[in-house]
Amino acid sequence: MSDVSDWWRTKIIQMEPGKIAFRGRSIEELIESQSFTDMIWLMVMGFPASNAQARLLDAALVASVDHGPQAPSIAASRMAMTCGVGINNAIASGVNMLGDVHGGAGEQALELFQAIQRQSQQMPLEEAIATTLSQLTDQGVTFVPGFGHRFHKPEDPRARPLMDVLRACAAQDSAIDGQFSEIAEGLQDAIEHIKGRRIAMNIDGATAAIYGALGVPSTLARGLFCLSRSVGLTAHAYEQSLANERNKGPTPPHYRWTFDGSDIDQPKD
Repeated sequence: MSDVSDWWRTKIIQMEPGKIAFRGRSIEELIESQSFTDMIWLMVMGFPASNAQARLLDAALVASVDHGPQAPSIAASRMAMTCGVGINNAIASGVNMLGDVHGGAGEQALELFQAIQRQSQQMPLEEAIATTLSQLTDQGVTFVPGFGHRFHKPEDPRARPLMDVLRACAAQDSAIDGQFSEIAEGLQDAIEHIKGRRIAMNIDGATAAIYGALGVPSTLARGLFCLSRSVGLTAHAYEQSLANERNKGPTPPHYRWTFDGSDIDQPKD
């Protein structure tokens, strides 16, 4: 390290007194020309989005903003707000609930789709899908990320319109890899054939197909989901702040939990 300025190295931002530039473009220009979705793409991907890329990213972000207080992330944000914390703390409480089980399935589905795409370079897509599902079965995996929903049956209302937007945008822009829609829908059909019943694609599967088509790395896909869900967390935290409720827990006060410990120890003889 030759200088203190080498402590951090970034291609994202240049800044000095009176000057700010993101990815080589001045903040003045960006304020005049870019939407927030355009700015998200520029910041994380490193280059400007085409109209079709921005439209597709926008659709994925819109679809994931909220899923109601029954979602742990939203509930956590609302409960945190009743504890007297700032709205930023409430938002962070919700974001920190987004783990592998709640919020991470999109990243996992994208990893699965990408693995199938790599295999499809050596074999037909249908065979690559069947091979991958067979490998998951051999590993004891019973849940395929991106498919099925505990609440939305028979199908997630967000998935179909997202896939429609994906196909439309892929037809407009060759930089968008339309094969990911084929992978996602091929998996859906293969799962139905194995299970003997339709297990429809959910929001995680649809957004994974979109992020795959856009060339988004799987780790970044979860970051984009967190960014989207932060909109819902902000709305719920603010709404809760207006309710004048204090210390609101996960269940109404007159409900009690199930105690399954031992009875009071009896004195020994």
